[in-house]
Amino acid sequence: MANTSEQAYLDFLQHILDNGVKKEDRTGTGTISVFGYQMRYDLSAGFPLFTTKRVPFKLVASELLWFIKGDTNIRYLLQHNNHIWDEWAFKKWVESDEYNGPDMTDFGRRCLVDEAFNVLYEKELQDFCHRVLTDDDFAQKYGDLGNVYGKQWRRWTDSEGNDIDQLQDVIDQIKSNPDSRRLIVNAWNPEDVVNAGAKGSKSALPPCHVMFQFYVIEGKLSCMLTQRSVDSLLGCPFNVASYALLTHLIAHECGLEVGEFIHSAGDAHIYSNHIEQVKEQLSREPRALPILKINPEKTSIFDMDLEDLVIEGYNPHPAIKAPIAV
Repeated sequence: MANTSEQAYLDFLQHILDNGVKKEDRTGTGTISVFGYQMRYDLSAGFPLFTTKRVPFKLVASELLWFIKGDTNIRYLLQHNNHIWDEWAFKKWVESDEYNGPDMTDFGRRCLVDEAFNVLYEKELQDFCHRVLTDDDFAQKYGDLGNVYGKQWRRWTDSEGNDIDQLQDVIDQIKSNPDSRRLIVNAWNPEDVVNAGAKGSKSALPPCHVMFQFYVIEGKLSCMLTQRSVDSLLGCPFNVASYALLTHLIAHECGLEVGEFIHSAGDAHIYSNHIEQVKEQLSREPRALPILKINPEKTSIFDMDLEDLVIEGYNPHPAIKAPIAV
């Protein structure tokens, strides 16, 4: 079977290369960017873990389970050897009054252009992660990222201080009222977004995946993600796999088949230091998509562990390395 799902993503990358305009960004790296693009993935045609470069499924799955648990502390991720959120917690530490190590200001850019600094940065980051894993007080203070996805999905706070479990609520609605047009989880809280990432803010990073909506028809569950900002090389493959996995898990709990995953991108960009990597990926031929297997003995999405999720038949091209912009 032709891998049309992955071709939709490759067409997306080519569209940005062909039509993107130069645009500055928060990180100072620079991008080429387009505004407004939509991709559709038929989840019955294979699990969209892209094959033109290796996408580490265990990192995708452990991050999603972290969100589902309502967790916002990177300790859980580190316990599963997942380092994709390290830099945002590390930034909180090195900007604190308690940090007295070497100067780490602007580390996201400096580690890319200064080899000597890069060695120092890696050591400081490793020491930080070790302390999060081994020191409970330190982890509680500096490992927590504030009101990021897990908090908004599971413990959104209303005006009276009550927590709202959006994820549980949407699952209940799918089961009881599948024709509802309100099957929505929202992560964009204006109160938290103001000065997000600044010292003392409630959130380390304003949410890129702003909201997602489910749709049930003919016994199939589909999901549409609206994403304000898409790092098209590094982030997008994770986002697609993550929300495809979320759709599978909720369909599994609700006794439904999977339909489509629809990805709507706002500012879709390629960083200026990712151009050659994108071209390399576009030169590769997509291979057959793998299959996702979910432990049939587990029904609730909230009971799932990493070992309950297995990918079969994944045969990707090698990974493509690129620097992350922080």
